[in-house]
Amino acid sequence: MERRLAAIAFVDIVGYSILMARDETRTHQRWMAILARVVHPQAAAHRGRVVKSTGDGVLAEFPSAFDAVQWAADVQQAVQMQGADDPLPPIALRIAVHVGDIITAEHDVYGDGVNLAARLQEHAPAGGIVLSEVVHDLVRGSIETEMRDLGPLDLKNFEQPVRAFVLEISNVQVAVPHIRAGAKLPSIAVLPLENIGGNPEDDYFCDGCVEDITLSLAGLRELVVISRGSTLAYRGRQPDPREVGRMFGVRYILSGSLRRSERLVRVSVELCDTNTGATLWGERSEVAPNELFDVQDRIVTKIVAGIAPNVRAAELRTAMRKKPENFSAYDWTLRGLHVMHSLDKNTFLQARDYLLKAMEEDPEFAMPIAWAARWYGLWVGQSWSDNPEADRARALELAAKAIELDGQNALALSTYGHLKSFLAHDYDSALVYFERALAVCPNHSLAWLLSSPTLSYIGRAEQAIKNAEHALRLSPLDRSLFYYYSLLGLAYYAAGNYTEAVKWASMGANESPRHTANMRYLAAGLAALGRIDEAKEAGRKFLELDPSFRLDTFERTLQPFQARELKERYIEHLSKAGLPN
Repeated sequence: MERRLAAIAFVDIVGYSILMARDETRTHQRWMAILARVVHPQAAAHRGRVVKSTGDGVLAEFPSAFDAVQWAADVQQAVQMQGADDPLPPIALRIAVHVGDIITAEHDVYGDGVNLAARLQEHAPAGGIVLSEVVHDLVRGSIETEMRDLGPLDLKNFEQPVRAFVLEISNVQVAVPHIRAGAKLPSIAVLPLENIGGNPEDDYFCDGCVEDITLSLAGLRELVVISRGSTLAYRGRQPDPREVGRMFGVRYILSGSLRRSERLVRVSVELCDTNTGATLWGERSEVAPNELFDVQDRIVTKIVAGIAPNVRAAELRTAMRKKPENFSAYDWTLRGLHVMHSLDKNTFLQARDYLLKAMEEDPEFAMPIAWAARWYGLWVGQSWSDNPEADRARALELAAKAIELDGQNALALSTYGHLKSFLAHDYDSALVYFERALAVCPNHSLAWLLSSPTLSYIGRAEQAIKNAEHALRLSPLDRSLFYYYSLLGLAYYAAGNYTEAVKWASMGANESPRHTANMRYLAAGLAALGRIDEAKEAGRKFLELDPSFRLDTFERTLQPFQARELKERYIEHLSKAGLPN
């Protein structure tokens, strides 16, 4: 073994599992062609070598930072020029470059420099390159392309933040593969487990069990999974499977019951075909509370084996939710989620208390931390915070912590993306986190939904509408339906379709008149249509919710639009709706 200083480049394919699920043979052939025609020859041309190629990535080393960066730029440009006529989505890469000490073995390299490059790669945009600060300082006089400062990044397993820079290769928007709308994939809805224990307070526990099963399934690209938020509409009912199939457009449903006592949890489930109403299989389990996670995983494995048998064991293990070490932390989290959707201020505060107790019980459990980040974002967005600046910082801190604990947590990734956009106005970083969230969990309705406002803010309104509509398809009966309607209203407002904007914002107001942001969208949309009296009435109702609101303060802080034209139009319409300066 030899220890030395080297430039390390780490490459990863964006959405590799989605591409493989769509056409495994062609994806493999295309990637092999890129390796043979681009990656290896360019490495040799820049005095480097490819150390190893894993299924969807490459590790390469170079004698200098300049060689590594030039190689990365040439690879990205060559890859982006390929496949223009291919009906499959193009292969897009993320590349990270770092300089540090490495340990060289016969066929591999190790060390903190390699680990840091691997972690940095997660922060690169699709089609872009991320550089550590040391690389940036070494090449900035030699690279003409503009480099964007990402600031200090918290990387998993690194104690100190690492400053990084993005090197943009082209102005072309690189396509990121997602599950196609309407793709012919097996589809399933997991209905609420019937609480047969007789204690209504255990409803939250039954709902939480469904949440875990649903999100494990949602992490698989080979399935279409309806959000738990929608299936809760069937709590307390035993509907005909064919009715549920028609309602959600799914082929399968999972239903069952749960009885909880201090010593035991009894779970009974069955999988039904919604075309025929026939039961395909059933399972009953009786376990101690802390063994419930094993039952959930067994149910997920059995579902997948029956309706999507091509899923590889490794992908299934990746999709499984990370479980807490402490069962009490899990229980407190479920209590918090049970009241999280309320926009009653006192009830909403109760959700935070439950989540804080979960975090105290198990500080390494990512799920309550991610939901707490979401809680603080909503707390600020509702104008309930007495110290918005501190609570914004707390929201971002918690989301980053959840990602550090579980880099595959789609809720944490999408929440962090939304907070980066909404609170910090860092739209480029936000888009990277949404890409990551949807890559690890393509059926996560909230991740699709939260990506929509950022797209609205930066002027990509048509895509914002599509993402919000896809979120709604995944959760058509969501308990927070007002939020889905509201963000569709925002997307249509950004698109300049004010009639649709008012329609969706009005539906959001009917669902929940307490959602402050939605009342702003409604007032602005009505003003844009020239319906000034109605706009002022919506503005009056908004000021009842947020009496301290002032347009000039809003414009300096939470005004979300990046595009100048949208920003000026929004402020003008709010002013016409009677909102004060």
